Amino acid sequence: MYSLATRALHVLQPETAHTVTLQLLKAGLGPLSSLKTPELAVDVPFDGGVLHFPNCVGLAAGFDKNAEVPLAMARAGFGFVECGTVTPLPQDGNPKPRLFRLSEDEAVINRMGFNNGGLEAYARNLEGTKGRAVIGLNIGANKDAADRMADYVTGLKRLWGLGSYFTINISSPNTPGLRALQGRSHLDDLLGRIAETRRALAAATGQNMPIFLKIAPDLDDGEIEDTVSAALDHGLEGLIVSNTTLSREGLRSSFASEAGGMSGKPLFDLSTRALKVAATAAAGRLVLIGAGGISSGAEAYAKIRAGASLVQLYSALVYKGPGLADAVRLDLVARLKADGFATVSEAVGQE
Repeated sequence: MYSLATRALHVLQPETAHTVTLQLLKAGLGPLSSLKTPELAVDVPFDGGVLHFPNCVGLAAGFDKNAEVPLAMARAGFGFVECGTVTPLPQDGNPKPRLFRLSEDEAVINRMGFNNGGLEAYARNLEGTKGRAVIGLNIGANKDAADRMADYVTGLKRLWGLGSYFTINISSPNTPGLRALQGRSHLDDLLGRIAETRRALAAATGQNMPIFLKIAPDLDDGEIEDTVSAALDHGLEGLIVSNTTLSREGLRSSFASEAGGMSGKPLFDLSTRALKVAATAAAGRLVLIGAGGISSGAEAYAKIRAGASLVQLYSALVYKGPGLADAVRLDLVARLKADGFATVSEAVGQE
């Protein structure tokens, strides 16, 4: 049934299809997973507690920008759901068309530009979700912000305690100048502000939350090593490796020349290379979430063996439908057993 629905949605323009999908999920028409995979559970310690992930397969940011359907996607089998990117003020994003299916490549190009309804709408949508799923809060900066670093602080303050963890997104290629924040001096400034705000919020509320930094796959080895060092210096729990790429190497689709970030199957090798560099530099001191190009259990397992404790996917849903989370989980369990691992954590970094 869902494979037929996926094919039917491909008749629509990509952004229209996505809107329809969200409407169907809000109406309760999403898949319901009954699959139990305790072997894939992961615990992430942080100052003040441990965040328990029921399974290591997560939904990446971008699918649910306004936190409208996190519980529906958790019911579909995802162990965690990252919502956003959200900015302090609502913004329309870039002009349409801005989302393209590259079917020949099983890829997607987007130049959405952080289109979202803003922090207040996002916060309202999170009401009643606390404790019912692991929900990541992916925060960004408005395109026209006078002080983009201040926007991240604003997001942290407004959403504190409403989800399970935060992701600082400085790696989207679709907001001009945003990736410049990945430079070491800018990064130290930003993460210093984040750390100071976090300490104040934890002291005021008596609760803490893990914070991850999402980076681009286009960084060179030295830049990745600098990012790892900055994350450690400022007390972050980990990195998400990686966001979309500006690379177009090997693409066949007629949409390959469209501007924006490319995700999907062709991103796998580039993002996994970046993951390996980050894992070597972190040497077990950071939790790594592997993202980029995952469309099967084999690719998820490769990320884990490269150093990721958790993985995320999104673009592959466009081509393989909502049952993908369970398919990846089943394959992962089989691969762990075949290699003699009792849990996914035992396999992390064991290439």
